[in-house]
Amino acid sequence: MTANRGEVALRAIGEGVAIAADAIRTNKLRSALTILGVVIGVATVMAMASIVQGLRQQIVSTLEVTGPTTLRIIRFFSQTPLNPDALPREVRIRPVMRVAEARAIAGLPQIHYSAMWTQLFERLEYGGVRTQLASVFGADDRFMEIMGGGMMAGRLFTEAEGKAGGPVLVLELDAAVSLFGRQSHVGRTMRIGGKPVRVVGLYQRPRNFFEPPGAPKIAAVVPFETARRSFHVDETNQLVIAVKPRADVTVPQAIDAVTVQLRRMRGIRTGDPNTFDIITADQILGVFDRLTGVFFFVMIILSSVALMVGGIGVMAIMMVSVTDRTREIGLRKALGATRREVLWQFLVEAATLTLAGGGLGILIGIGAGEVLKWVLGFESGVPLWSAVVATCVSAGIGLVFGLLPANRAARLDPVEALRYE
Repeated sequence: MTANRGEVALRAIGEGVAIAADAIRTNKLRSALTILGVVIGVATVMAMASIVQGLRQQIVSTLEVTGPTTLRIIRFFSQTPLNPDALPREVRIRPVMRVAEARAIAGLPQIHYSAMWTQLFERLEYGGVRTQLASVFGADDRFMEIMGGGMMAGRLFTEAEGKAGGPVLVLELDAAVSLFGRQSHVGRTMRIGGKPVRVVGLYQRPRNFFEPPGAPKIAAVVPFETARRSFHVDETNQLVIAVKPRADVTVPQAIDAVTVQLRRMRGIRTGDPNTFDIITADQILGVFDRLTGVFFFVMIILSSVALMVGGIGVMAIMMVSVTDRTREIGLRKALGATRREVLWQFLVEAATLTLAGGGLGILIGIGAGEVLKWVLGFESGVPLWSAVVATCVSAGIGLVFGLLPANRAARLDPVEALRYE
């Protein structure tokens, strides 16, 4: 009995798919317009999933380069830059980060590396050539331990040059090509923000999520003292203490040690809140996930509207199909087809239409995702879960919106249906 029921179900599915395929072939334009909303909705979901996945992979790759245990200590954590001329009171009451604090942290037994960094945004000049606004890091001679990348020519500035604030810099490869072309650059004097500096080395930076398309690229690294003495530094947004724990020290242990040291140096009493913020890789990922979560939610809402439109289109075309095939339905019921079999036939037909739209939407979404990844420089692929979800949603839309016309077909009186012209 069970085997017979299975055979009947499979035969009903096969018939429904065949009828739906025949309807698509017979009415190509009508079918295409019917499933257009499904195609748009599914393609949008796929493309957006690809973008979000690519963004997340980029930030994870960046954190792997800098080290997932690396800590960043800042004056105040804000998801958007603060206006230094109009700081809220909760920021003004916090002391500015100091070099002495970075040195004290470096002396802790749990810490492998600690140094004060800053980030400037200046124009680079040489021989009448001037770049757009570029990012210039002020750091120490060990900055590549944290930033990643590698030397291509010349050398790093020395520890002595760093402490003295010497007018030297290590130039990034792309910036060197923009300024010098194929000329030798090491040893030449150029300008940053109008200030003369001597190029001592060339390095190639790693791919970095924190430099999205259109944002200023890291063009050079100068000693922190050079940046502090020669340029205006935003003490709220552009000062950070980069900290890397020892290999055998966990992130929570490092945070505890750093927190105790800073609270002691700042004279913070027991029970009072910290006057600094410590940012970890998990927090950076958390902020990213919240931002992209909102973005993805909006895209899902927009996609749902398109899918709803597609579902209504499927329901409308199936209602027309039921009307057109009233006599056929009556004949089938007169020959012994049950109400359940007729209902199932039209549900399968509706699901097949939307699955066809979903399949086309998946292909378009994958193609759009690949194009966007190429444009934005991402490396990850389209996540498998998005294709599975898109397929299930497509079939679900067919079943939900096909239920009304299928039920109408199943409830037709065979005698009345056979009389229908």
